[in-house]
Amino acid sequence: MVTIFLKSILDNDFYKFTMQHAVIKLFPKVKVRYKFINRGKHNFPPGFAVLLRHSVEAMAKLQLTQEEKIYLKKYCPYLDPTYLDFLQGYTFDSSEVEIEQVGSDLDITIEGFWYRTILWEVPLMALISELFYASQNLDRIDDKAVQDITKNKIESYNALGASVLEFGTRRRHSYKVHTLVNETLATFGNESFLGTSNVHLAMLNGKRPLGTHAHEWFMFHAAQYGFKVANIVGLENWTQVYGGDLGIALTDTYTTDVFFEQFDKKYSKLFDGVRHDSGDPIEFAKKTIAHYIKLGIDPKSKIIVFSDSLNLEKVKVISDFCKDKIKMSFGIGTNFTNDVGLPAMNMVIKLTETKPDFTHWEGVVKLSDEKNKNTGTPEMIALAKQVLGIKS
Repeated sequence: MVTIFLKSILDNDFYKFTMQHAVIKLFPKVKVRYKFINRGKHNFPPGFAVLLRHSVEAMAKLQLTQEEKIYLKKYCPYLDPTYLDFLQGYTFDSSEVEIEQVGSDLDITIEGFWYRTILWEVPLMALISELFYASQNLDRIDDKAVQDITKNKIESYNALGASVLEFGTRRRHSYKVHTLVNETLATFGNESFLGTSNVHLAMLNGKRPLGTHAHEWFMFHAAQYGFKVANIVGLENWTQVYGGDLGIALTDTYTTDVFFEQFDKKYSKLFDGVRHDSGDPIEFAKKTIAHYIKLGIDPKSKIIVFSDSLNLEKVKVISDFCKDKIKMSFGIGTNFTNDVGLPAMNMVIKLTETKPDFTHWEGVVKLSDEKNKNTGTPEMIALAKQVLGIKS
């Protein structure tokens, strides 16, 4: 039987911990549900759910070590000592995850308190991806080839003068490949490689973990406070917890146009920049630059973190446009961590429902700048568009 054992509780994206910290402080009683979405229509082999269940149950053994706690205290001083104590006592509870398989279809749901279940998404997806290849004995290219491909990529980014971040935990081929990629990036990245969103690998390479918040932060705020104020209240609550640290704002939970209507001068000055995660990156850059100029803010003092399915060709086009207009960096995921001679997986786990304090379960919505990335029921999507005045 194939069982994948994660090496560390920190083998997760940084924004999961930063959001968990904020949820514990502000929303400790909220419950949520997440659901696995098989965008790539992948066919899972017989018995895959059983294999995944064994790997999920093995996660209960993961706990924050004293060395890891010291690392977080040093590199992430904005995380409260009480949170680090909580994290040291935290363990994954596999009863929060339901896994079913019918034929080649896989159904996964997660339910529980938000402050607990928020950590499942990224490592669970990493397990699904690694098990998908291992359970079918699908052979990848060898380690030397992985290193050579990564070396060639980062040297190309060096030549471009592009600043890149590794964001590929969720759909990596395997932990081994992920480790090789980060070691190679750190060795040959010169000034280009800024680090990784994976906290465990950042620690191994003596780097600061990178990230801020995700769509689910604003999706919850819409359910709790309403679609019209979800962005602004979400940003206000973020600054209440972090006071100016972790200052990259995600823009496309309810379309970038709606976000910029609400991203007033106070927050535009307070946040270091914004993250692009869907839609045309050049159009996004134009809108961002125009927004800052309109508010009398020098765009060159701000940054855009591009993170939507990037590769070298896309980065070059974006770099050529943004040069001398606004600062930029590039979060590159699957193109780094799953370029091994096999088709990469296309899947997500998304927040689907939330149960705010003293209320009933409420469906949540994401209205991306790309329609095929929208999530939520048709009825809730239609309601959100109506409230926000989105025509298309």
